[in-house]
Amino acid sequence: MHLHDFWFLLIAVLWTGYFFLEGFDFGIGVLTKLLARDRTERRVLINTIGPVWDGNEVWLITAAGATFAAFPDWYATLFSGFYLPLLAVLVCLIVRGVAFEYRHKRSGERWQRNWEHAIFWCSLLPAFLWGVIFANIVRGVPIGPDKNFTGTLADLFGPYALLGGLLTLVLFTFHGAVFAALKTVGDIRDRARSRATVLGMTSGVLAVAFLGWTQIESGNGRSLPALIVAVAALAAALVMNHYGREGWAFACSGVAIAAAFALVFLALFPDVMPSSANPAWSLTAAGAASSPYTLKIMTWVAVPMTPLIIGYQAWTYWVFRKRIGTQHIPAPAAH
Repeated sequence: MHLHDFWFLLIAVLWTGYFFLEGFDFGIGVLTKLLARDRTERRVLINTIGPVWDGNEVWLITAAGATFAAFPDWYATLFSGFYLPLLAVLVCLIVRGVAFEYRHKRSGERWQRNWEHAIFWCSLLPAFLWGVIFANIVRGVPIGPDKNFTGTLADLFGPYALLGGLLTLVLFTFHGAVFAALKTVGDIRDRARSRATVLGMTSGVLAVAFLGWTQIESGNGRSLPALIVAVAALAAALVMNHYGREGWAFACSGVAIAAAFALVFLALFPDVMPSSANPAWSLTAAGAASSPYTLKIMTWVAVPMTPLIIGYQAWTYWVFRKRIGTQHIPAPAAH
């Protein structure tokens, strides 16, 4: 295996890990409006991800940084052509992080309500926009012979991209509902399971439509098994959720997300950004990569550090594994 192939694989793993972890973060944020009935239940949902949400976002920083270092041409074309959607994602992630930290600093009704709105919208928009972005990456965008994006913002929001955005939004919300059922007790747990059933069935319909479209247009023999795994894992998650096996349901919904993005990267390779203007102008893993020496140095750093980071984050989840409920939320202080 060439080093540029190895780094394409590692970047695919980093992005997939990010969506596996941040997916239920986004889902919890959306569910603060769709599932929680009052402020106390919203606090329960937010507290389920309180110890881990910022660690999950490290995967995004690592994936973007690895793309910049290993494939500078890919990074330049992607972050310039998709500037506005990526800027919107970045602003949402910043505001969402501030909302998590500032929401409880004051007890005023208006103060907390505004930050709760921010958590909801700044979870919903990135969950949708990431699907739009990766749908465009796998299908291709207008790229000229100089490797520059030649399209407009409207080119990024065609029917295929919008379907991809709807899939990630609903799939991440389903992932979040299963996580909420796994991490809570009482009535909110039961309602999370009920909501997960509806979201899971909707995700299945959207997954078959989008992933099937992707397989037909861009897929190959490598990507077909990923399609089968994604659909099967979604079905298994629904079955496990029905029988109250939240741990297995969460694992299966995570596998569905991982398989869906595996299909995207398997269909994409050996390109990293296809050109819809002329296939000869597509960016390939070999053509967009850094020098072999750069990739070699990066590999020596990444090989020991990646398992260490995964192990540390797994330990964090183990430490904060207990369920919580409304009875764990202290009553507001009297004034």
